[in-house]
Amino acid sequence: MKVSLELIVRSTEIDVNGHVNNAKYLEYLEWGREEWYEKAGLSYQTFLEMGIQTVTVNININYRKECRQGDVLVVTTIPEKVGCTSYVLRQEIWNQADELCADALVTSVTMDEATRKSRPVPEQLKRLFN
Repeated sequence: MKVSLELIVRSTEIDVNGHVNNAKYLEYLEWGREEWYEKAGLSYQTFLEMGIQTVTVNININYRKECRQGDVLVVTTIPEKVGCTSYVLRQEIWNQADELCADALVTSVTMDEATRKSRPVPEQLKRLFN
């Protein structure tokens, strides 16, 4: 399931070099993942009802092209692979000229809310990777 989220670069996201600060890209990706979970029917509340939380354990990001104030960006999120307790989402950030600005592989682990230890990826999430 591919989900896209559109956003506009704000002045508060620009650094001294006049482009989006590198840390903001991580925030954009997080917003994209939250949109993906919501569209999949897996809200934070749904995970809590299952007794789990998701924890990001690794992000590999490539910064390809600078983004500037006023740019219209689209963050896409696509399931890449799933394991026993972890899964990987592929994310991309595209600008209004259809240029790839950043891409990332984000690994998350499903964690038991009570024990704070990893636990198997629930079927509701696992099925999104087929």
